Amino acid sequence: MHISIILTMLAVGLILGFVGAGGSGFIISLLTLFFNVPVHIALATALAAMIFSSLSGAISHYREGNVSLKSGIIIGVVGALGAWLGSHFSSFIPEEQLTWLTASMLFLSGVLLWVRTVVLSRKSDNTPIPQGAHFVIASILIGVVTGLLSGMFGIGSTPFIQLGLMMILGLSLHKSAGTTMLIIIPIAIGGGTGYYQQGFLDIQLLFEVVVGTMVGSYIGAKFTNRVPTSVLKTSLVALPIFSGFLLIV
Repeated sequence: MHISIILTMLAVGLILGFVGAGGSGFIISLLTLFFNVPVHIALATALAAMIFSSLSGAISHYREGNVSLKSGIIIGVVGALGAWLGSHFSSFIPEEQLTWLTASMLFLSGVLLWVRTVVLSRKSDNTPIPQGAHFVIASILIGVVTGLLSGMFGIGSTPFIQLGLMMILGLSLHKSAGTTMLIIIPIAIGGGTGYYQQGFLDIQLLFEVVVGTMVGSYIGAKFTNRVPTSVLKTSLVALPIFSGFLLIV
């Protein structure tokens, strides 16, 4: 067991718990940069770790009434299949190219998170949700796109999912946040399974990452309400951008 990895992930968990982000890109960056973990294994580990980090958040949001079960189930199931396929596509991408592609996706995530936290923060909660076939088709499309992105690049696709829920399905900001946590669970399971089947998932490394981040996140979350909202929003946007920078250093 690598105590240094657990301690590093403990520090990462403190940051993620404080900011309220999944942080898979941050985990990927640190594993590849400081511990020389091959990028495919780092992607597999970060994606699988989100199963555990998202579960408690999804339960909490559900109890608060912030989860749309219908859209969450459809997008999550389709997204799991997309993530499984994406993980297999990822194995054909050379490590150097995959590193740059993942970094690019993290930069884009930062931009989209800015759109989500700043531009769409005033979105009305009264936007109607599409019904019937339109709802099903829209949900399937969101699941396919976000699942493939998650599986290929090991990221949670949180901003992509949330923007899809708000702009396409008409969910409120709070509903989109809670539903996203639910959606990430099957996506992480699908992608993690795909990477495991290909031999990229290191179970011991996964255990070290999960132990460190879960303990750290629990402690970090205690400090969230003690800082201004503007600091949280800035940190949330800056984290994926900083993670992408670390990947290409």
